[in-house]
Amino acid sequence: MPTLDHLPRLPDAPADFDFFVGHWRVQHRRLKGRLVGSTNWEAFEGRSTMHKTLGGFGNVDDNLLELPDGAYRAVTLRAYDPKAGTWSIWWLDARMPGALDVPVVGRFQKGVGTFLAQDTLDGRPIVVRFLWLSADPEHPRWEQAFSADGGASWETNWVMEFSRVDPAA
Repeated sequence: MPTLDHLPRLPDAPADFDFFVGHWRVQHRRLKGRLVGSTNWEAFEGRSTMHKTLGGFGNVDDNLLELPDGAYRAVTLRAYDPKAGTWSIWWLDARMPGALDVPVVGRFQKGVGTFLAQDTLDGRPIVVRFLWLSADPEHPRWEQAFSADGGASWETNWVMEFSRVDPAA
């Protein structure tokens, strides 16, 4: 089976996101309104392909999100800082190609990746949290949550459940 790593991996590269290399079908669920008390979720499908970069110290995934009101593309870029022992994760939405989102920064502990950032939503400060749950490498899960109270409470507003697919499919 050919690998998606086209260039050699550096021997000291982290393996945290190795579970995510490959091709995926994605089941999305996201709240229609964020931090407004909404309980109205929308569901849609998508696809994603991830490969390593930077000799294993980075990775990129190319995403197709099939929203009910129209599909769009986006890219996730991740880079590892060996001195800090943390990953930074950026989101680039093709609908706004001149702007990367604020990076979330964090690490994996006991199979759970937790990544945080200070950002704003509708002009007010929030904390953004990404969780990567990789206990089942054939069906990892990603969650996004926002906090308007500095992390004392969280509202999960987007969930992606991944299923590995054959690249020929």
